[in-house]
Amino acid sequence: MLKLTEKIFGWCDKLLIKFGFNETIASYLGLIINLVILFAISYVLYMIFRFILVTIMAIVAKKTKTKFDDLLVSNQTAKYISHLIPLIYIYKSVPIILENFNSWESIFGKLVGIYIILLVLWIIRTVFNALRDHLKTIPAYSDKPIDSYIQVIMIVLWMIGFTAISSKLFEIEIRDLLTTFGAISAIILLIFRDTILGFVASIQVSVNDMVRIGDWITMDKFGADGDVIEINLATVKVRNFDNTTTTIPTYSLISDSFRNWRGMLNADGRRIKRHILIKSSSIRFVKEDELEDFKQIQLIKTYIEKKQADINKYNSQYNVDKSLSVNGRNLTNFGLFRKYLTNYLENYPSLNKDMILLCRHLQPTSQGIPLEIYAFTSDKRFENYEYIMSDIFDHILASVVYFDLEIFEMPSGKNSFTEA
Repeated sequence: MLKLTEKIFGWCDKLLIKFGFNETIASYLGLIINLVILFAISYVLYMIFRFILVTIMAIVAKKTKTKFDDLLVSNQTAKYISHLIPLIYIYKSVPIILENFNSWESIFGKLVGIYIILLVLWIIRTVFNALRDHLKTIPAYSDKPIDSYIQVIMIVLWMIGFTAISSKLFEIEIRDLLTTFGAISAIILLIFRDTILGFVASIQVSVNDMVRIGDWITMDKFGADGDVIEINLATVKVRNFDNTTTTIPTYSLISDSFRNWRGMLNADGRRIKRHILIKSSSIRFVKEDELEDFKQIQLIKTYIEKKQADINKYNSQYNVDKSLSVNGRNLTNFGLFRKYLTNYLENYPSLNKDMILLCRHLQPTSQGIPLEIYAFTSDKRFENYEYIMSDIFDHILASVVYFDLEIFEMPSGKNSFTEA
């Protein structure tokens, strides 16, 4: 190969001298002619190897079932590899062409060597991009922060490449260069602060399985409320439910609090936890003659009959004076309403009966008694969940009047005027 290269580029100077040119002019004219020949040969090599590599890769991509080789084709990996072959040929030919131009040989050799290093890094990058796209099509890896891992690897490779370029450009031993980098490490840490924080955070996020691609997260500090669509070294991208995109620094997932709804989506139900406020002044004992009216409500008829028998037995046993309702045991309209709602929820078809289901009242407030529904819907989809919850509370609000209860409302201007 070396002898062939010498034959291709070694004839020009001698021929020009035979035509009567002096050695200096013959050297410069020969250099120009040799460079033209070199670039022409390099271009031909590029076109030949590009055709061969692209054709072979396209054929392989069609015949194999895996999508990885298709992604190599789409990322133009073969095209960049075909650039590398003529560059290596140029790098080997430079010392022969510039034999009489030692200063030029050093500069030109360094530039070609640097370009080869950059091209190799670019080829590796296209391979990793194809690998990233391929892994995202595999269910086991689709929710993993592949971008972060690839970015970390590429940063390491770029640092190695930068070290090699600096060593070649300034003709410094790599060991001495690394010693210099160690001395300026504080500056490097300052420059790459966000990258280092993001790198550490992405590892913690991955190891602790805090966030996956596709998770629904809420982070009020950054106004994020939606699905994670990308996790990389520096940022996490969230597509909000209004189709806007929020970018969150990766290290903020470690330093700040956020809510991940994955547990709810993976569970057997989505929680309903909402209350209404009952006016405390509307809560009272139920009179004996009113029980027959309440028995017309089918969901609590059996309960009233059983409870009434127990209460009558107790009051008779202890000779309770029922001239006052407060004596002995009694039913209240609020208690009947709670029991009615519990039975109603137990018979509601869209609730998960294997999870917690209850109706309870909370600590009294200045606005009334909070009556809370705590249950889980079987359907976790947002629109269906909202429909089920609205349907339940529509019924609750409409049924309050049947128990002679009142819902607390802040007085409006209209109410004040009417009362006056």
